[in-house]
Amino acid sequence: MTKITIDEVKHVANLARLAITEEEAEKFAHQLGAIITFAELLNELDTDHVEPTSHVLDMKNVMREDVAKPGLPVEEVLKNAPAHEYGQIKVPAIIE
Repeated sequence: MTKITIDEVKHVANLARLAITEEEAEKFAHQLGAIITFAELLNELDTDHVEPTSHVLDMKNVMREDVAKPGLPVEEVLKNAPAHEYGQIKVPAIIE
């Protein structure tokens, strides 16, 4: 069994720019260790006669015709906009 150390948890948290306490690091190390232990149980399964799949269930695309339909009226859309001007949604400027 691969054991996740507290130092590894802290390292990953640092890479993810997460601030965690010592107690959280211990908790996460324990939780991640339990996940890895469970995943290692899957190695014990006999999968020699099981075909590889990408999904558990049969998947198929449901295709429909690409038909243009009228959208909402402009007045209806602008009712939900906090600010609008000249039939356009007004947003704060981000470029000077």
